[in-house]
Amino acid sequence: MTTLSNHVPDPRLITAYAEQRTSPLHRVNPWTKLSVVGALVLAVTVFDRLALLAGLYGVVLIVYGIADLPFRRLVGWYTMPLLFVVSVAGPLAFLEPGVPIGGALTTPVDEVSVSWAGLVLFGKLSFRSLTVVTFTLTATMTTKYTDVAYILGRVLPRPVDQVALLTYRFTFVMIEVLEALVKSALARGATLSDFWSNKRLYARILGMTMLSAIEQSERLVKSMEARGYAGDITLYGEVPRPPIHEVLVVVGSYAVVIGYAAVMMDGIAI
Repeated sequence: MTTLSNHVPDPRLITAYAEQRTSPLHRVNPWTKLSVVGALVLAVTVFDRLALLAGLYGVVLIVYGIADLPFRRLVGWYTMPLLFVVSVAGPLAFLEPGVPIGGALTTPVDEVSVSWAGLVLFGKLSFRSLTVVTFTLTATMTTKYTDVAYILGRVLPRPVDQVALLTYRFTFVMIEVLEALVKSALARGATLSDFWSNKRLYARILGMTMLSAIEQSERLVKSMEARGYAGDITLYGEVPRPPIHEVLVVVGSYAVVIGYAAVMMDGIAI
């Protein structure tokens, strides 16, 4: 399947993997996956050792591989979270005190250097971000749309759940419109490799996309109202409760994280 960018997850590709693959993780209950996401967010917040965060990231990568998902695309999808990490942790790494690595760099203001402590801090933030991103992608690429829609309807309050469902479905339409505009521009000899030299073309594509979005949304509202839409999208199907062994896994995950946090707090108190 072609994608607009190798650095941004394509919802069509994610849906295709969720609907057509049959890995062991596809058979895991969606409620269990959602609970594990919460446990991972709590774990990366509580864990403060680089080795623990690296080990947790390694476990998530193993789960990603068990789900039979593409590692090559995952590397490209890391671009956005890594840019965020570099923009946040990069300056912090220079400000962290400690033994400098490779000497100091002289600047008009002062000497700056990256210490071992700064490098460890950068590694911690990177592992935290990549761990959550990787498992979130794993969960979405192994959960069918009907299950995702049902969980959103149960977890989110109204009308937030309706907005989320409509936005998700409308995303596919907008991607097709954007693809058509990009293909038509390339067919006319345009080059999109350099942004600044083609900024007017980018502005035209963005403007046409916004106009098409308004037109498509008006059509969508009229068609839904003609079919009797009154503020509630009826979902057919139900996600059952997770089996007992998955419940035990989730409870054990939270117990480990909370236990680690309690031990660390006791150590600080002592």
